[in-house]
Amino acid sequence: MSRPRIVIVGAGFAGYRTARTLSRLLRHKADITLLNPTDYFLYVPLLPQVAAGLLEPRRVTVSLSGTLPHVRLVLGEADGIDLDARTVHYTGPEGDGGTLAYDRLVLAVGSVNKLLPIPGVAEHAHGFRGLPEALYLRDHVTRQMELAAAADGPESCAARCTFVVVGAGYTGTEVAAQGQRYTEAQVRKRPLRNGVKPRWLLLDVAPRLLPELDERLSRTADRVLRERGVEVRMGTSVKEATHDGVLLTDGEFVDTRTLVWCVGVRPDPLVESVGQPMERGRLLVDPHLQVPGRSEVFACGDAAAVPDLNNPGGYTPMTAQHAWRHGAVVARNVAASLGVGERTVYRHRDLGFVVDLGGVQAAANPLGVHLPGPLAGAVTRGYHLAAMPGNRVRVAADWLLDAVLPRQAVQLGLVRSWSVPLDTASPELPRVPDNAAKPAKNASGGAPGEPPGPVTRTDIPAEED
Repeated sequence: MSRPRIVIVGAGFAGYRTARTLSRLLRHKADITLLNPTDYFLYVPLLPQVAAGLLEPRRVTVSLSGTLPHVRLVLGEADGIDLDARTVHYTGPEGDGGTLAYDRLVLAVGSVNKLLPIPGVAEHAHGFRGLPEALYLRDHVTRQMELAAAADGPESCAARCTFVVVGAGYTGTEVAAQGQRYTEAQVRKRPLRNGVKPRWLLLDVAPRLLPELDERLSRTADRVLRERGVEVRMGTSVKEATHDGVLLTDGEFVDTRTLVWCVGVRPDPLVESVGQPMERGRLLVDPHLQVPGRSEVFACGDAAAVPDLNNPGGYTPMTAQHAWRHGAVVARNVAASLGVGERTVYRHRDLGFVVDLGGVQAAANPLGVHLPGPLAGAVTRGYHLAAMPGNRVRVAADWLLDAVLPRQAVQLGLVRSWSVPLDTASPELPRVPDNAAKPAKNASGGAPGEPPGPVTRTDIPAEED
């Protein structure tokens, strides 16, 4: 008798945890296949430290094949699901197609950048969801600081060292905090002309920083950022993005070459094609994380609207903490559907949150206990080391080296601006031209079809191949 076939789509927090738990529960009792565009699990909370040059990129990636025994890894992007035929169609990294048949399906495709209908944003901004975007941002910020140092006039210098981050949630706050420290370190080694200093703006339409977290965490983060000189502007966002800067909703025009879009996320568009009931773009599931009417289909993470049993009528938010726990529950329920163990519902307990603000500063409330200053910083880093499924020693070593050695500020030029558009369903993969060759340049020095803008300029020698 053939073994049951389990297909897991996506290897984010939910998908990776599902695969790892099923590998332990079922071992040789089922064929487990993990479909993912990359061969690694990305620890997203530390991406801002990659963008700020604190951590090397490989530190925040964990090998799937190296850490998931008894799981078959298939590289590719799912582009179609036939629930009646019980198959998943995918496109491989070299453009070849394939089909995976399943007896149990787990959809854990995660989320992508959330776009708003604001003129110029799609053309002139970049998101912060994947490793390519973090690598590009690090190169871009480094390049702008170097160009600012060599600028002839104070206006050009100020524009290049002005950085606008939209979205004061978890990601945007950490990007602004880490980025400000990174640029300040560069200025200390190489002061800018005319006394110009880096300027960071953090914008959000919400009334306070980190609106989804405890208010005390918000106050701590707000105080730390303002003390460093970050301009925190609540109730303000971008009205229009242009080649020369951004027009804010309060009427001010900010000259800048950098617009980082951290407004939020939306579920991966793949879930819409499944044709099952949705809840605000997420696939509706029951407390067992099963799709109603499809007992063989499960969904978890950002792609699933999971009932919050602690808040009747609500759904669990799209956070890494919930996605990680979803994975453990869905794995047990998949195993139970195959006769191993018993089913369980998803019910969570808030363990608190941590926000790394760079250096020894952080905002943290583990188990609801609000911690101040350096103690919060120690707890935050300890939490990340405990939560990471690999590379703990390497991450800790990078932190130690950063504490005693100056940070390297160099451009690697590995990711071009046209490779990481804001409007993409695959932020984990850099976009490549159809002919896989270097694109010809247009009159402004960019790739064909690439509009010039604050974050998408490719007309400088540092971006040459």
